[in-house]
Amino acid sequence: MQIYMVGGAVRDRLLGRPVNDRDWVVVGATPDEMAAQGYLPVGRDFPVFLHPQTHEEYALARTERKSGRGYRGFAVQASPEVTLEEDLSRRDLTINAIAEQADATGLCDPYGGVRDLQARVLRHVTDAFREDPVRILRVARFAARFADFTVAPETLALMREMVEAGEVDNLVAERVWQELARGLMEPAPSRMFEVLRACGALAVLLPELDRLWGVPQRAQYHPEVDTGVHVMMVLDMAARLQAPLAVRFACLVHDLGKGTTAADVLPRHIGHETRSAELLRDVCERLRVPVDCRETADVVAREHGNIHRSADLGAAALVRLLERCDALRKPARFAEVLLACECDARGRLGFEETPYPQRPRLAAVLSAAQSVVTAEIAARAAAAGAAGPQVGEWIREARVRAVAGWLAAQG
Repeated sequence: MQIYMVGGAVRDRLLGRPVNDRDWVVVGATPDEMAAQGYLPVGRDFPVFLHPQTHEEYALARTERKSGRGYRGFAVQASPEVTLEEDLSRRDLTINAIAEQADATGLCDPYGGVRDLQARVLRHVTDAFREDPVRILRVARFAARFADFTVAPETLALMREMVEAGEVDNLVAERVWQELARGLMEPAPSRMFEVLRACGALAVLLPELDRLWGVPQRAQYHPEVDTGVHVMMVLDMAARLQAPLAVRFACLVHDLGKGTTAADVLPRHIGHETRSAELLRDVCERLRVPVDCRETADVVAREHGNIHRSADLGAAALVRLLERCDALRKPARFAEVLLACECDARGRLGFEETPYPQRPRLAAVLSAAQSVVTAEIAARAAAAGAAGPQVGEWIREARVRAVAGWLAAQG
């Protein structure tokens, strides 16, 4: 029995990055031998065991053979005869196909992973890469994590072949969202979509986003002009500001409606907010996006223009804006909406360092509206004979007065 540390733990150690999770492969062992040494079997599709003390995963060396379309169509063989090189050959990228002996006395690198780490290249291990379309998403995600790495030309060409063969069409929504969500949270998320565009996968998975490249915007507001470029700048600004996933997703999809603007109207995009929200609903249904991400993105898509222009709004219009955003019921989500809008404003060429006063101002407006004690207003309204919608109107008027008072205090 020989034990090796494999995968991301070896890669990250060689890159000088923190190692969080360690995975191990065991060569020359049977499930019974593992169980006899106290390892706990947990694998359903292939033999994986938990170490009796560390609870880290130990997998028996295995091979995989394509048996159907999509990422689930595999026949797995695990036996003592499977070599380490055979196990490493099924992995996606050479930088993930490096093994280190358990006693840290040496590396096994049959596919040049160390060389590619030094050259900052993402390269597939073997032609078996084409058997799993999820690997297209993984390569794009790694590009977002390792921003100074490039995708090897032959790997990008292989990814294009897979897209053209319809492999991406067979990905299930949950797996697509899982990889997209992880990529959105990487340091340079725009790289993920750059790679997906380059191989043609973005047009299949997110055609609403893919069509934004080449769509012009007015240069006085968007010096970068191209809508696709703008969205990527917004997304990278969200990463720079360490925004949570819901905000990053909102940034990604906030301008989808600009892709459907009539050619004779360009470069203006009148009413794109409404169109964006409609397209967003289709995206969220198709990818089964979680509710929190869906709701935040919907508010941003509908209201980002009004939030940008909110300095021109009076007290009554500001309260209506808060109501449309459901800010009084969901103030934490409203804070995320404001952060996404700041990313939108600063995700423009030459505006990256420009302050966004709308964010603190609207947070203060919300605080003023929240200062109204609704129970007291409702009691007074009831005493005056008001009921139902009339009570709500009393509360709204009180909030408008509170916001007006705050505005007056600002001079």
